[in-house]
Amino acid sequence: MHSSPYIQNNENVSRMMLAVIYALIPGTLVYIHFFGFGVIINILIAVITALICEVAILKIRNRPIKPFIYDGTAVLTAILLALALPTLTPWWLPALGAGFAIIIAKHLYGGMGYNPFNPAMVGYAMLLIAFPKEMTAWIPAETHGLNFFDTLNYSFFETLPAGMNYDALTMATPLDSIKTQLSLGYTLDEIHTANSSLFGNIAGYGWEWINIMFLVGGIILISIKVISWHIPVSILGALAFMAMIFNFSDAGSYPPISFHLFGGAAMLGAFFIATDPVTAAASNKGRLIYGAGIGVLIYIIRTWGGYPDAIAFSVLLMNMAVPMIDYYSKPAVFGAPNKG
Repeated sequence: MHSSPYIQNNENVSRMMLAVIYALIPGTLVYIHFFGFGVIINILIAVITALICEVAILKIRNRPIKPFIYDGTAVLTAILLALALPTLTPWWLPALGAGFAIIIAKHLYGGMGYNPFNPAMVGYAMLLIAFPKEMTAWIPAETHGLNFFDTLNYSFFETLPAGMNYDALTMATPLDSIKTQLSLGYTLDEIHTANSSLFGNIAGYGWEWINIMFLVGGIILISIKVISWHIPVSILGALAFMAMIFNFSDAGSYPPISFHLFGGAAMLGAFFIATDPVTAAASNKGRLIYGAGIGVLIYIIRTWGGYPDAIAFSVLLMNMAVPMIDYYSKPAVFGAPNKG
């Protein structure tokens, strides 16, 4: 039996990928508004690299090139990876991540439909482990003062305008700042007071609006039936439930629900990454289990783990559990008694 996805019509696959890319546009535009043109540069570099690697590997494997190039999977993988990267990065970071995602995470397992792990998140996790300094340094929202050419110049030559220093310009994300300062014994109120420019009304400044727009894009995908509601709802529900329990027990040490849902990459992960039809669970029951597991892992890693945002590792860990989830959650065969 052929591996998932079971939709084998290339036109249907390309339409689905194109719909997902369109749904990413609102969040991406807001992302650019707050964090600058590095988003566009990262996307372009990642997409070009992904397509080059896709063509090269297909040639090596003696596979037809046109159907796989036009199905949109490589482009979407590159875009999702680029959206997860800091916006002030050297060009080789998105290029290396996209190449690793396509060559190792996708084609090493046989190409589309055979990869057990989400390729974009494999590329991101590799970069985060191998290059932690570059992957955890973000420019502040709206106050960085870099135009398109400044950002392009840094991407290819790693030079900034006179008077600007990389270490002085970059900073940790709100999630990272909260995590670090809580470990030093500060309360949430003290952290917000000392770092007021980092935070907005409900989450990190800028991040809340980015997540709201990715939420809008995700709702559109559900409404046009490109994805089902089961994975996003179970991820966000489990994450909210965990945040509610611990915030209720100690509001000074555990951020509220809104901070977890609208901070970091929560909405991008829930609607656009975890819903990958190849690496997610197949049945609706399995999707609920799969999504809930991701939501719980996100909270655990964010709160007690070594990484401030945990989308990639949570998705990859649950990707490993998908065969078991599918085995125990498969629906009854039509006409057979349902013993569940």
